Amino acid sequence: MKANVGSADKIVRYLLALGLAALMFFGVIEQGSALFWGAGALAVIFAGTAMINWCPIWAAFGVNTRKSRE
Repeated sequence: MKANVGSADKIVRYLLALGLAALMFFGVIEQGSALFWGAGALAVIFAGTAMINWCPIWAAFGVNTRKSRE
């Protein structure tokens, strides 16, 4: 598993995860709905892929946002 998530990509992923979690926390998304659970799953996926520096979708399409020196 070769790292394919760069630092700018990682920041965007963390911000998306934080934004989705905030929408859930402040009740913008109705608790218990399918959208609520979907947003929660996406938040976990975005944060997880940022933490491990690897995205399976980027790998499937051959995308690498990581610079060679990172």
